[in-house]
Amino acid sequence: MSTTASDPLAALGSLPGVPDAVDSVRKAVDRVYGHRVMRRRSNEVTAEAALRGSRGSAALAGADWNLEEVRRRTDFSGEDEARMVGAALRLTAEAGQLLSIWRQSPLRVLARLHLVAAGGATPDDAVGRPRLAGEPVDEPLIEAALPEAEEVAGRLEGLSRLIIAGGSAPALVTAAVVHGELLALRPFGSHNGLVARTAERIVLIGSGLDPKSICPAEVGHAEQGRAAYVAAFEGYTAGTPEGMAAWITHCGRSVELGVRESTAVCEALQRGAA
Repeated sequence: MSTTASDPLAALGSLPGVPDAVDSVRKAVDRVYGHRVMRRRSNEVTAEAALRGSRGSAALAGADWNLEEVRRRTDFSGEDEARMVGAALRLTAEAGQLLSIWRQSPLRVLARLHLVAAGGATPDDAVGRPRLAGEPVDEPLIEAALPEAEEVAGRLEGLSRLIIAGGSAPALVTAAVVHGELLALRPFGSHNGLVARTAERIVLIGSGLDPKSICPAEVGHAEQGRAAYVAAFEGYTAGTPEGMAAWITHCGRSVELGVRESTAVCEALQRGAA
């Protein structure tokens, strides 16, 4: 993958198909932010986007509940699926509180996200820290080769440096790389997919692309389906220009589908139906 020393993500923005995806996402986001409902009721749209995004992320992790069940349920202890949905809800609620820390110390944020996701379901000494050599990983859906703990530590440091340095890469590109890298590394013993999708959300919010968090990419990832998600992720792990472009455009399409979901929420609020 061709990069520049000062801005390693910048070259990804010019891969075939990626500029069009970036432009399409920007236009879609601008349209929903321009909806008249957003002038008066943006907090309601944000809350609904959080709920729907949490449901989508949990669905990809194997807890595919319908939205009304997620909305109705108050107890997320007990069976595995309930705990997974509860973890997704907690992570979405936490994401907006971590933006300032993310820009200074992404690794602290990732540790916090894992702590929130685990919620006592993981042995205490394994919560909130990257896995050690020989420690197992419980991660539904993703079956790619698991990097060794030493490689994980080095790549996390590299990802952290990129985030702190910033750069000229579009928000979509940065969000897709953060998401893909965390899925590839699976740095924690559990909940890596949920953490990766939450980190993608944090990048989209913190970049200014989606400052009110109303464009839940998790909805789009779930809507496109687990098979499409895995196939696109395999492009990321292949590391070829074509594979990277496929992953970034898949993430872009997911944001657009999240926009479509929130546009429908705006329309329902306008009609008084939500």
